[in-house]
Amino acid sequence: MRLQILLNEGFAVTLKVFLQRTSLVFGIAVALEACSMGPQITRIQDVSESANTPYQKILVITLLSSFDSRRYLEDEVVLQLSKLGTDAVASTSMMNTKTPVTRQTFMAMVEKLDADAVLVTQLASLRSGGTVKDMRPEATVNFRPTGYYNVFSVELTEYMEPQSMEFEHSLVLVTELYSALSREIVWAIESKSKIVQDFDQKRGYSIIQDEAQAIAAYLSRDGLLAE
Repeated sequence: MRLQILLNEGFAVTLKVFLQRTSLVFGIAVALEACSMGPQITRIQDVSESANTPYQKILVITLLSSFDSRRYLEDEVVLQLSKLGTDAVASTSMMNTKTPVTRQTFMAMVEKLDADAVLVTQLASLRSGGTVKDMRPEATVNFRPTGYYNVFSVELTEYMEPQSMEFEHSLVLVTELYSALSREIVWAIESKSKIVQDFDQKRGYSIIQDEAQAIAAYLSRDGLLAE
Protein backbone atom coordinates (compact mmCIF):
# COMPACT_ATOMS: atom_id res chain seq x y z
CA MET A 1 0.00 0.00 0.00
CA ARG A 2 2.78 2.43 0.92
CA LEU A 3 4.59 1.64 -2.31
CA GLN A 4 1.52 2.43 -4.38
CA ILE A 5 1.10 5.72 -2.59
CA LEU A 6 4.68 6.75 -3.35
CA LEU A 7 4.14 6.06 -7.03
CA ASN A 8 2.26 9.33 -7.04
CA GLU A 9 3.49 11.49 -9.92
CA GLY A 10 4.36 14.50 -7.75
CA PHE A 11 6.67 12.51 -5.50
CA ALA A 12 8.25 10.76 -8.48
CA VAL A 13 8.98 13.97 -10.39
CA THR A 14 10.43 15.74 -7.36
CA LEU A 15 12.69 12.84 -6.48
CA LYS A 16 13.83 12.61 -10.10
CA VAL A 17 14.90 16.28 -9.98
CA PHE A 18 16.83 15.57 -6.75
CA LEU A 19 18.69 12.72 -8.38
CA GLN A 20 19.58 14.78 -11.44
CA ARG A 21 21.17 17.43 -9.24
CA THR A 22 23.51 15.01 -7.52
CA SER A 23 25.76 14.87 -10.59
CA LEU A 24 26.79 18.47 -9.86
CA VAL A 25 27.93 17.79 -6.31
CA PHE A 26 31.59 16.97 -6.90
CA GLY A 27 32.84 18.96 -3.88
CA ILE A 28 30.31 18.05 -1.24
CA ALA A 29 32.41 15.41 0.51
CA VAL A 30 35.21 17.90 1.18
CA ALA A 31 32.80 20.58 2.41
CA LEU A 32 31.01 18.24 4.78
CA GLU A 33 34.30 17.16 6.32
CA ALA A 34 35.59 20.66 7.08
CA CYS A 35 34.99 22.92 10.06
CA SER A 36 32.17 25.42 10.25
CA MET A 37 30.43 27.83 12.63
CA GLY A 38 27.19 25.84 12.52
CA PRO A 39 24.24 26.08 10.14
CA GLN A 40 21.74 28.93 9.94
CA ILE A 41 18.28 27.43 9.62
CA THR A 42 15.35 28.93 7.72
CA ARG A 43 11.95 27.26 7.60
CA ILE A 44 10.91 27.41 3.94
CA GLN A 45 7.65 25.51 4.37
CA ASP A 46 5.54 25.37 7.50
CA VAL A 47 3.78 22.18 8.48
CA SER A 48 1.14 21.43 5.87
CA GLU A 49 -2.50 21.09 6.87
CA SER A 50 -2.48 17.67 5.21
CA ALA A 51 0.33 16.40 7.46
CA ASN A 52 -0.81 13.34 9.40
CA THR A 53 1.51 14.09 12.30
CA PRO A 54 3.27 12.86 14.31
CA TYR A 55 5.31 10.41 12.26
CA GLN A 56 6.41 7.17 13.83
CA LYS A 57 8.77 5.63 11.27
CA ILE A 58 10.92 7.75 8.99
CA LEU A 59 13.16 6.70 6.12
CA VAL A 60 16.13 9.08 6.06
CA ILE A 61 17.61 9.79 2.60
CA THR A 62 20.53 12.04 1.68
CA LEU A 63 21.11 12.74 -2.01
CA LEU A 64 24.80 13.53 -2.51
CA SER A 65 27.41 12.26 -4.94
CA SER A 66 29.57 10.65 -2.25
CA PHE A 67 28.21 7.48 -0.64
CA ASP A 68 30.30 8.12 2.49
CA SER A 69 28.94 11.66 2.87
CA ARG A 70 25.41 10.34 2.50
CA ARG A 71 26.05 7.63 5.07
CA TYR A 72 27.66 9.98 7.60
CA LEU A 73 24.81 12.48 7.49
CA GLU A 74 22.06 9.86 7.44
CA ASP A 75 23.55 8.01 10.40
CA GLU A 76 23.79 11.25 12.39
CA VAL A 77 20.20 12.20 11.59
CA VAL A 78 19.01 8.73 12.60
CA LEU A 79 20.99 9.00 15.83
CA GLN A 80 19.47 12.38 16.69
CA LEU A 81 15.94 11.20 15.86
CA SER A 82 16.47 8.07 17.96
CA LYS A 83 17.50 10.23 20.92
CA LEU A 84 14.11 11.93 20.59
CA GLY A 85 12.33 8.58 20.61
CA THR A 86 11.52 8.40 16.90
CA ASP A 87 12.10 5.24 14.85
CA ALA A 88 14.26 6.19 11.86
CA VAL A 89 16.28 4.19 9.34
CA ALA A 90 19.12 5.38 7.09
CA SER A 91 18.72 4.46 3.44
CA THR A 92 22.45 3.72 3.23
CA SER A 93 22.02 0.98 5.84
CA MET A 94 19.86 -0.86 3.30
CA MET A 95 22.15 -0.46 0.30
CA ASN A 96 25.79 -0.37 -0.79
CA THR A 97 27.84 1.66 -3.26
CA LYS A 98 26.60 -0.47 -6.16
CA THR A 99 22.90 -0.13 -5.36
CA PRO A 100 21.18 2.14 -7.91
CA VAL A 101 20.19 5.50 -6.44
CA THR A 102 16.75 5.51 -8.04
CA ARG A 103 13.16 6.15 -7.14
CA GLN A 104 12.43 2.42 -7.31
CA THR A 105 15.18 1.66 -4.79
CA PHE A 106 13.82 4.10 -2.23
CA MET A 107 10.20 3.08 -2.73
CA ALA A 108 11.17 -0.54 -2.09
CA MET A 109 12.72 0.60 1.20
CA VAL A 110 9.54 2.43 2.17
CA GLU A 111 7.48 -0.67 1.47
CA LYS A 112 9.84 -2.94 3.42
CA LEU A 113 9.94 -0.62 6.44
CA ASP A 114 6.27 0.37 6.21
CA ALA A 115 7.52 3.92 6.79
CA ASP A 116 4.95 6.68 7.14
CA ALA A 117 7.35 9.50 6.18
CA VAL A 118 10.46 10.11 4.09
CA LEU A 119 13.04 12.72 5.06
CA VAL A 120 15.12 13.87 2.08
CA THR A 121 18.18 16.11 2.34
CA GLN A 122 19.78 17.46 -0.82
CA LEU A 123 22.38 20.00 -1.82
CA ALA A 124 20.89 23.30 -2.98
CA SER A 125 24.16 25.10 -3.68
CA LEU A 126 27.88 24.90 -3.00
CA ARG A 127 30.27 27.74 -3.75
CA SER A 128 33.97 27.25 -3.09
CA GLY A 129 36.95 29.54 -3.41
CA GLY A 130 40.61 29.42 -2.47
CA THR A 131 43.17 32.03 -1.47
CA VAL A 132 46.94 31.75 -1.07
CA LYS A 133 48.16 32.53 2.45
CA ASP A 134 51.65 33.76 3.29
CA MET A 135 52.88 31.97 6.38
CA ARG A 136 54.41 33.86 9.29
CA PRO A 137 58.20 33.71 9.35
CA GLU A 138 59.98 32.16 12.33
CA ALA A 139 63.33 33.50 13.46
CA THR A 140 66.10 32.39 15.80
CA VAL A 141 68.71 34.77 17.23
CA ASN A 142 72.10 33.68 18.53
CA PHE A 143 74.38 35.99 20.58
CA ARG A 144 78.06 35.22 20.78
CA PRO A 145 80.70 37.16 22.70
CA THR A 146 83.65 38.59 20.81
CA GLY A 147 87.13 39.41 21.98
CA TYR A 148 86.05 42.97 22.76
CA TYR A 149 84.39 44.19 25.94
CA ASN A 150 80.60 44.37 25.76
CA VAL A 151 80.63 43.54 22.06
CA PHE A 152 78.65 40.57 20.77
CA SER A 153 78.20 38.83 17.47
CA VAL A 154 74.53 38.53 16.54
CA GLU A 155 73.33 35.84 14.14
CA LEU A 156 69.75 36.05 12.89
CA THR A 157 68.26 33.08 11.06
CA GLU A 158 64.80 33.40 9.54
CA TYR A 159 62.70 30.44 8.43
CA MET A 160 59.86 30.91 5.98
CA GLU A 161 57.33 28.13 5.47
CA PRO A 162 55.89 27.55 2.00
CA GLN A 163 52.67 29.36 1.16
CA SER A 164 49.45 27.66 2.18
CA MET A 165 46.02 27.49 0.58
CA GLU A 166 42.82 28.37 2.45
CA PHE A 167 39.44 27.25 1.12
CA GLU A 168 36.09 28.83 1.91
CA HIS A 169 32.84 27.01 1.19
CA SER A 170 29.30 28.35 1.24
CA LEU A 171 27.03 25.35 1.64
CA VAL A 172 23.24 25.29 1.42
CA LEU A 173 21.25 22.13 2.16
CA VAL A 174 17.49 21.68 1.83
CA THR A 175 15.66 19.09 3.92
CA GLU A 176 12.09 18.14 3.03
CA LEU A 177 9.69 15.79 4.78
CA TYR A 178 7.24 13.74 2.72
CA SER A 179 4.12 12.15 4.11
CA ALA A 180 3.38 8.78 2.53
CA LEU A 181 -0.31 9.20 3.27
CA SER A 182 -0.87 12.67 1.80
CA ARG A 183 1.69 12.15 -1.01
CA GLU A 184 2.99 15.67 -0.44
CA ILE A 185 5.91 17.59 0.99
CA VAL A 186 4.58 18.58 4.40
CA TRP A 187 7.55 20.50 5.80
CA ALA A 188 10.92 21.90 4.69
CA ILE A 189 13.94 23.79 6.01
CA GLU A 190 17.05 25.31 4.48
CA SER A 191 20.41 25.34 6.26
CA LYS A 192 23.31 27.59 5.32
CA SER A 193 26.88 27.05 6.48
CA LYS A 194 30.12 28.92 5.89
CA ILE A 195 33.17 26.72 6.12
CA VAL A 196 36.83 27.73 6.20
CA GLN A 197 39.48 25.05 5.83
CA ASP A 198 43.24 25.08 5.33
CA PHE A 199 44.59 22.84 2.61
CA ASP A 200 46.43 20.62 5.10
CA GLN A 201 43.79 20.78 7.83
CA LYS A 202 42.73 17.47 9.31
CA ARG A 203 39.19 16.50 8.41
CA GLY A 204 36.50 16.74 11.05
CA TYR A 205 32.84 15.86 11.14
CA SER A 206 31.39 18.57 13.36
CA ILE A 207 29.34 20.08 10.54
CA ILE A 208 27.60 16.75 9.95
CA GLN A 209 26.67 16.57 13.61
CA ASP A 210 25.49 20.20 13.57
CA GLU A 211 23.32 19.60 10.51
CA ALA A 212 21.77 16.47 11.98
CA GLN A 213 21.05 18.14 15.32
CA ALA A 214 19.42 21.09 13.59
CA ILE A 215 17.22 18.88 11.41
CA ALA A 216 16.06 16.78 14.35
CA ALA A 217 15.49 19.81 16.57
CA TYR A 218 13.29 21.57 14.03
CA LEU A 219 11.29 18.42 13.30
CA SER A 220 10.64 18.04 17.01
CA ARG A 221 9.88 21.71 17.52
CA ASP A 222 7.24 21.62 14.80
CA GLY A 223 5.52 18.58 16.29
CA LEU A 224 6.36 16.20 13.45
CA LEU A 225 7.88 13.40 15.53
CA ALA A 226 6.25 10.65 17.54
CA GLU A 227 8.49 11.02 20.57
